[in-house]
Amino acid sequence: MMRVSIVGARGRMGATVVEAVRSAPDMTVALTVDAGDDLGSITPDNTDVAVEFTVPSASLRNVLTLVRSGVSVVVGTTGWTDEGFAAVRDAVDSASRAGQSVVIAPNYALSAVLMERFARQAARYFESVEVIEMHHPDKVDAPSGTALHTARVVAKAREDAGLGAMPDATTGDETSRGQVVDGVHVHAIRLRGLNAHEEVLLGNPGEQLVLRADSFDRSSFMPGVLMAVRSAASGTRPGLTVGLEPLMD
Repeated sequence: MMRVSIVGARGRMGATVVEAVRSAPDMTVALTVDAGDDLGSITPDNTDVAVEFTVPSASLRNVLTLVRSGVSVVVGTTGWTDEGFAAVRDAVDSASRAGQSVVIAPNYALSAVLMERFARQAARYFESVEVIEMHHPDKVDAPSGTALHTARVVAKAREDAGLGAMPDATTGDETSRGQVVDGVHVHAIRLRGLNAHEEVLLGNPGEQLVLRADSFDRSSFMPGVLMAVRSAASGTRPGLTVGLEPLMD
């Protein structure tokens, strides 16, 4: 049985992870930790993998503490920066325990991961691409980590295909055009009644392709979280893995 500790266990996502781990036939809940609790209580003596779902302001510190204690980590908190990834990569690469790993994914819904894969495949064939993400108004970051990651993936695919800048004749106040991420416009919507939704719109003269992923409930993320936990516990992918897609190949 894989011993799994959950950091942020009293949050909406953390509580869902607790139930998912309890329901998994090959896992058991070791410890549940939240704000104000002692993160140092999670050690290799009681935990194989820690799952971290907290807030962006605390996540990097939490992950570094867990890595330095010798625990592999699966991270669902969004808002990560390149500097944060670099700090975690350095920490896990110098970890003393063999096979120790960290998985940081902006989205654990399999539909969203596959949508991003399809968007990367399609982006090289279309003149224009834009990303729209839609979430509930309690989400603290915008654009979402998933949308930012999608935009970067699309931009890299276009660059590799030798495509130039996308056409856009907008002049004057361009704030309505969303955040520009590596040349890709990303739009964030916050609306009561939504959960987690993303669209990638790709256009050519006379045609359009729309890719959309919808997560209607937090339970949709759990198969991906458990997949990442099993990967981290196996020790077969040491170091830092960003995104769930590498685990799906």
